[in-house]
Amino acid sequence: MAELKRTPLYEEHHAAKAKLIDFGGWEMPVQYTGVIEEHNTVRTKAGLFDVSHMGEVDVNGKEALPFVQNLITNDVTKIQDGQILYSPMCYPNGGIVDDLLVYRYSTEHFYIVVNASNTDKDYNWMLEQTKGYEVQLDNISSQVAQLALQGPFAEKILQRLTSTDLSEIKYYWFKHGEVSGASCLISRTGYTGEDGFEVYLAPDKAPELWRKILEVGAPEGVQPIGLGARDTLRFEARLPLYGNELGPEISPLEAGIGFFVKLGKEKFVGKGALEAQQKSGVPRKIVGLEMIERGIARSHYPLQKDGEEVGFITSGSFSPTLNKNIALGLIRADLAEMGSTLDVIIRGKAVKAQIIPTPFYKRAR
Repeated sequence: MAELKRTPLYEEHHAAKAKLIDFGGWEMPVQYTGVIEEHNTVRTKAGLFDVSHMGEVDVNGKEALPFVQNLITNDVTKIQDGQILYSPMCYPNGGIVDDLLVYRYSTEHFYIVVNASNTDKDYNWMLEQTKGYEVQLDNISSQVAQLALQGPFAEKILQRLTSTDLSEIKYYWFKHGEVSGASCLISRTGYTGEDGFEVYLAPDKAPELWRKILEVGAPEGVQPIGLGARDTLRFEARLPLYGNELGPEISPLEAGIGFFVKLGKEKFVGKGALEAQQKSGVPRKIVGLEMIERGIARSHYPLQKDGEEVGFITSGSFSPTLNKNIALGLIRADLAEMGSTLDVIIRGKAVKAQIIPTPFYKRAR
């Protein structure tokens, strides 16, 4: 069995008595005090996440812009230097390689953040797409640590450690600055449905910054948060997860992230397949579900209508914010009618669920 990789913050998690699990080959904290408590801390105060396992690819060269434009479904020409773009990256058949963030420094320099378990696969895929472009790619994942501070008090807490005016960083923009003496890239992004920041820095500087944020944020009740709460937080906000709502067999149109597919672009990998799917009609759709009967719908549980299998659960759990059992399911598009019911098959038993609007949670701005 391959040895699990560890982030620069492993010792901090160990010292905090976090429960550690194998997450895509990484030994990561799933919880510290408990998923529900940690979830509520982020919704009401602030939570600190170790996301150093995420992958980073540096893109440089005079044809960096057309390369990235062809690589992703979204339109990178529509953002300015210093701005960030969310986008799927697709195979020629329209299936999803990964979803990612593109940081734009200039037309010749981009920084792409990918999902941890997909880093090597994504990097190899990107390298294959460089043919015909004057561009240089570097997988710099091992040279970067990443901390995420999320929640209503995130800005107040982080501002104590930096002279960079955080109020000037708009949502999905970034700046470089010093945080507690360390040189950092600071972006107003996150994966929780709350306001917050993601801070990229040298791995050897990460443990000290982690401790400093927990120290200066103590009056607001900041706590370290594990992957368990990260999942329930993103799920309530209907933020998709690769391997659940996204994957090689699911198109962005089916996944409900068609807004990030710009078919008006001249070209990009997967354009033909996605155009054809849009024209013929999307065969499946992701819907929100609330359990009417007792039971928690888990990922990959079958969904039935009148005894016929019509789809499956992509994500499901108890929602700490709503105090309900909810789920997302990928089903036949013709059945995706608000208010209609489906059966979730839980250990061989049909349990009723109703289609409801998403996102399940949206923060008050």
